[in-house]
Amino acid sequence: MLFRKRLPSLTALIMLEAVLRRKSFTAAAGELGVTQAAVSRQIAILEKELGQLMFVRKHRAIEPTPACLVLGASLAQSFANISDTIESIKGSAQDVVTIGATVAFSSFWLLPRLADFRAQNPGIQVRVVSQDSKIDLDAGQVDLAVRFGVPPFNDGTVIASRGDVIMLVCSPDYLERRGAGPLSAEDELIETDAEDRSWQSWNQWIARLGLQFVVKPSLRFNHYTETIFAARAGQGVALGWGALVKTFLDDGTLVALDETAFAAEGRYNVLIPHKSRRTVAIDGACSWLTASLHG
Repeated sequence: MLFRKRLPSLTALIMLEAVLRRKSFTAAAGELGVTQAAVSRQIAILEKELGQLMFVRKHRAIEPTPACLVLGASLAQSFANISDTIESIKGSAQDVVTIGATVAFSSFWLLPRLADFRAQNPGIQVRVVSQDSKIDLDAGQVDLAVRFGVPPFNDGTVIASRGDVIMLVCSPDYLERRGAGPLSAEDELIETDAEDRSWQSWNQWIARLGLQFVVKPSLRFNHYTETIFAARAGQGVALGWGALVKTFLDDGTLVALDETAFAAEGRYNVLIPHKSRRTVAIDGACSWLTASLHG
């Protein structure tokens, strides 16, 4: 290839980058597993080929020349890109992707659809991290996450999002027992005590409707999944996020109490960490999640 004729020895370039980073011929030699004399010889060859000094030799110290600093910066970036590409290839061979989401989103939306993802992406292993506390993307715990809220977020980039509608849901048996009619103080309300208040509470719902009665939930849970299971069991009325309860509305285990519905203030956002690695598995999961979320 033509570029090979234009480039100095790769060995010399690697040694130059190491010397510049370690600020020492001896330290660079130790890192590379060669002698100090070998490093000095390669740098001297490089200087002769380039026609410029790379370092000014001082007593017990070296000082990089401007040309060395420019070349060193380019080498550092190029080697970093090569390293990232190699890591991506290694990751692709492993074919593993880790997806993070709340317990409710994982249980009600993600898990029922994973069979479709696996059918479209055979051989890719999926690991799901489900927790209602905020997943720290900077910690490297997941490759991508679905987070409900209002972007932007300081630890990740949004690649897809969708809104939702909140409605009142209950079991068909409960609706038959109470009869038709708007929500009232006589209804048995099921509350989710979520730490994240981007999820709407009964007090917020009542205020939005302009009703005056005091909210006294008959059941409280700290996971939305339990709230919905209780509603399906006929224990009362719950706030239903459309995307999460659609399966139960479709199979008839939940019904809408009335026609009241409001757009949720937050959105379901697919996030990738700012320092995201790229693999075939991660790219496939991102594409699938983006398409499915809007589907």
